[in-house]
Amino acid sequence: MSNETAVFSTDTASASADSSETTSAYGAPTVAVQLKMLDAGLEAPSYAHPGDAGADLRAREDVHLAPGERKLVPTGVSIALPNGFVALIHPRSGLAAKHGLTVVNAPGTVDAGYRGEIAVTLLNTDQNHPIVLKRGDRIAQMVIQRVEYAQFVNVDQLSDSVRGTGGFGSTGGFNAPQA
Repeated sequence: MSNETAVFSTDTASASADSSETTSAYGAPTVAVQLKMLDAGLEAPSYAHPGDAGADLRAREDVHLAPGERKLVPTGVSIALPNGFVALIHPRSGLAAKHGLTVVNAPGTVDAGYRGEIAVTLLNTDQNHPIVLKRGDRIAQMVIQRVEYAQFVNVDQLSDSVRGTGGFGSTGGFNAPQA
């Protein structure tokens, strides 16, 4: 799709045979997200398996990450989310576990008002081996979620809770080896 905007519709009456297969395999879409592919040679974001929460994003260019190196990697994708939604960019668990590849600011946030190219800040956490990614490789996953908007109310005293002001480590943790 070259520089065109595709709109994914939740209107099943206008769904084609291809999208009805997707609907039966993955469940009915719950939100329409406008998608503009900025690179005709890349696959659009897609869900790998039925029930997956994240749609895979791909690298728009070849990437070499030395041990400890981070790099902003373009995906060739821009979207227009409806107000009240956010796209959260998460690491792919297989790449994280096998190669130490993660998203620096995980999850990355794509706000509803943003219309630019989605780029992912990748980090090679492996201390010894570089990571080489090729154009088109799946590098992250995008999860679309509803957003709650808070009304912040100034008060003199917060209501009580069982936890109270207990912060980092206040609930215990792992058992340290005994000497």
